[in-house]
Amino acid sequence: MSREKRLILLSLFTGVALMLVKFMAYFITESNAIFSDAAESIVNVVASSFAFYSIYLSAQPKDENHPYGHGKVEFFSIFVEGGLIFIAGSIILVKAFYALIAPGPITNIMEGLWLILSTAVVNFGIGEYLKRRGVALRSLTIEADGKHLQIDAISSIGLIAGLYLMKVTQMAWIDTALSAGLGSYILWSGYKMLRKSISGLMDESDVAVMQEVVDVLGKTRKEDWIDVHNMRIQRYGRELHVDCHLTIPKYYTLTKVHDVISDFEENLNNGLGMPTELFVHADPCMPQCCHYCNVKDCPIRSEEYTKHIEWTSVNLPKNMKHFREC
Repeated sequence: MSREKRLILLSLFTGVALMLVKFMAYFITESNAIFSDAAESIVNVVASSFAFYSIYLSAQPKDENHPYGHGKVEFFSIFVEGGLIFIAGSIILVKAFYALIAPGPITNIMEGLWLILSTAVVNFGIGEYLKRRGVALRSLTIEADGKHLQIDAISSIGLIAGLYLMKVTQMAWIDTALSAGLGSYILWSGYKMLRKSISGLMDESDVAVMQEVVDVLGKTRKEDWIDVHNMRIQRYGRELHVDCHLTIPKYYTLTKVHDVISDFEENLNNGLGMPTELFVHADPCMPQCCHYCNVKDCPIRSEEYTKHIEWTSVNLPKNMKHFREC
């Protein structure tokens, strides 16, 4: 079994156990705020189940129907998780509104709080572990699952503080206010996850990934990589697909051009530390490129090298050679 599957199973089994503990706390207290926390745990379990399937599917090799692989399913997994969180937040807000109309008694507050505290500690610890492993493994699904567990833990801590305040002040409305606040927070968290998944499915530019690529190219830059532009990056799960134009000396032979592009691809793959598929279009240099071309002993140079152009996340995606900006 892969590392990703083991991590998701850890999240799933933990989620089931903590969900049972939270519902136990709700049944002994009858607190709307604790019910809100328990309801979100159902989402954790369902989301982890779907995440397990998405990890399995994203690991499948490319085939005739999916030439880019199955990695996009991770964005769909985040969409499902975010949608479930959004629905849970809506249900919690409806129940909080109902509690304003027909409030009920709350009992055994301290016993319930100790149970919720234990779930918060476990959730935050496992969430942090999953988040770190998700970043290390380049898995959006595991990282999102870890963040979700930490959101759950933070909301539980707020719940504990509020219910303790209610016990001290004897103000019963605090329970309803907490439930409404948690519901709103959960709605916002669901919206952010939905937004992230949609941006990935729509191939929205990922500034962080682009900057990572720019950093690698800056460190490995060769003198005959005269110009890189029209760079586009798509993320498919743990893999990147990069399209770009690379300007190289026009007097190079076809074999030399192939070697330069292969070197370009190898440096980018090694530097990023994740599988990267590149489609590099070779452009011949032009006289206008000479003043920022650093090729030594160039037989066709028409102008001295006078300007170094820094490659950035702003100028690499533009569909133009850099001399147009000089």
